[in-house]
Amino acid sequence: MSKPQAIILRTAGTNCDQETAAALVMAGADPSILHINQVLSDKNILEDYDLLVIPGGFSYGDDVAAGKILANELRFKLVDALDKFISRGKRVIGICNGFQVLVKAGYLPGTADHSQTVTLANNDSGQFQCHWVQLRREKSVCRWLNNTDIQWDLPIAHGEGKFIPQDSKTLAALESNGQVVFRYSGANPNGSARAIAGICNAAGNVVGLMPHPERHVSMLQHPEWSKGQQKNKVPVGLQFFKALVNGRGK
Repeated sequence: MSKPQAIILRTAGTNCDQETAAALVMAGADPSILHINQVLSDKNILEDYDLLVIPGGFSYGDDVAAGKILANELRFKLVDALDKFISRGKRVIGICNGFQVLVKAGYLPGTADHSQTVTLANNDSGQFQCHWVQLRREKSVCRWLNNTDIQWDLPIAHGEGKFIPQDSKTLAALESNGQVVFRYSGANPNGSARAIAGICNAAGNVVGLMPHPERHVSMLQHPEWSKGQQKNKVPVGLQFFKALVNGRGK
C-alpha cells in the first residue's frame, strides 16, 4: 500500500518545515516540502496529495500581521484549488503561524465567502512566549482526533496567539458546533477566549492550533522525560500525526 502523500507548504520565514516532515515520516506519510511559488505555478499539483500542512515560523517576517501575506496568497491566488482539495475531505493542518494563516485566509473556522470571523492577536503578556503548556483535547467534529489522549503537553512559541472571535455569536457557534478542538488547561498563556488553543472547520478536516505537535513526537523531547513518567506512552505529538495520516487515533 502506498503511503499518504503530504505537502508541507513553506515560504520565506517558515522555519518548522523539516521537523514537521520528520513527524510525518514517523507517522507513516511521505512528505514533500514545497515552496508556495511551486504550488502557485502548478495549482493542479494539489490533486496528487492527500494532506496539506502549513508549519510554524514567521512567514514573510509576519509583515502587516502574523501570517497575513501568505493568507492572502491562499485566499486570492490558490482559492479554487484549495477549496477543491478541502471539499474532497482531504485534510489541511495549520500549526502556529500556519494556524494564523488559515484564520486570516478565512478557512478557519470557515465561511462560504472566506470572510475572517476570528483572529489571533498579541499575547496578553505583550511578549513572545516559548514554553510548554498543558492542553485538553475536546471531543469535536474533528473525529479523527477523538481517540487520542485527552490531556496533552506541547510547547508553544508565539507572540500573537490570543484567540479572539469577532463577537459572542461566533464564539457560541464554535462551541455548539463542536469546532473547538483544544483548550489550554490550567494557565492560559495568551488570554485566548475560553482558553481556546485550536479549532477546526465544520467538516473537521481543516484544523489549526497554536502549540507545536511536531515538537513532541519523542518522549525524549518532554522536559520531564528523565523522571520516567512518560516511559510507555505514545507522545501526543506523534498521536496527532498518526491520527492525521491514518484517519484514527492512537
